[in-house]
Amino acid sequence: MLVAMTEQTETRKQRAARRAGEFPPAPEALPVPVLDSHTHLDITVSEAGVPGGPADDPVGAAIAVAAGVGVDRLVQVGVDVESSRWSADVAERYGAVLATVALHPNEAPRLADLDEALREIEALAARDRVRGIGETGMDFFRTGDEGRAAQEESFRAHIAIAKRYGKALVIHDRDAHADVLRVLDDEGAPDTVVLHCFSGDADFARECVRRGYLLSFAGTVTFGSAAALREAATVTPVDQMLVETDAPYLTPMPHRGRPNASYLVPLTVRFLAETTGTDLDELCAAISATGDRAFGPW
Repeated sequence: MLVAMTEQTETRKQRAARRAGEFPPAPEALPVPVLDSHTHLDITVSEAGVPGGPADDPVGAAIAVAAGVGVDRLVQVGVDVESSRWSADVAERYGAVLATVALHPNEAPRLADLDEALREIEALAARDRVRGIGETGMDFFRTGDEGRAAQEESFRAHIAIAKRYGKALVIHDRDAHADVLRVLDDEGAPDTVVLHCFSGDADFARECVRRGYLLSFAGTVTFGSAAALREAATVTPVDQMLVETDAPYLTPMPHRGRPNASYLVPLTVRFLAETTGTDLDELCAAISATGDRAFGPW
């Protein structure tokens, strides 16, 4: 999720600042370690702080808190050139972290020189600890008609980068399901495609599953209004399922509205186990194996 320069996002940033330090209590640890397949440590640390309070090494502290509840691997996601560089550097400093790099779909239409930014992303894609290209994709909620051509051009370029370097493609899809599939069909999808913060219904889930894509569920699946998303989870095979925070956003229930961080992944994993009728140990093991298949080894 991009921190876009809009009034709505600025309000979100201000709200996050006011809530700094108000992280929920740690949940019960998972019986089998899993990963957080999509997080923004840079935004979390700068806007909300660190669970447990200030630390000399906030990134290391956030990693340690997550490991304490069975979330032992993180995928740090870039949304522009600056955050992508940061992500790649952090992945080289911390063994528990891998990185993805990209221009967020809402970032692409704002850039004065999209081609130059894409060249910088491609240079980062060559680094060993960068294991994915994303988050890229299409977002028709925040980007209007005037920006969609640049958004699609950027998406196509990211698909090509992912295929050239053999990296997973991490897709941001908001109100753009049909167009995301259209572009993937036109370009030919990479071997590994992850639908970040999956937001479709059961029919869209079935189509993504049929194509072999991975569906990553965030805290949104726990929201009361998300019946269609829960139905989508029930038709997703466990070996095509990932779980993420998209931290510091989308905190799972019962803590919606408070800062999110990787240590809260167990809330979503347990909810999915109950929703899909899957044994918790089995689901954890499947998520872990799928994460290693998509991004690993760490």
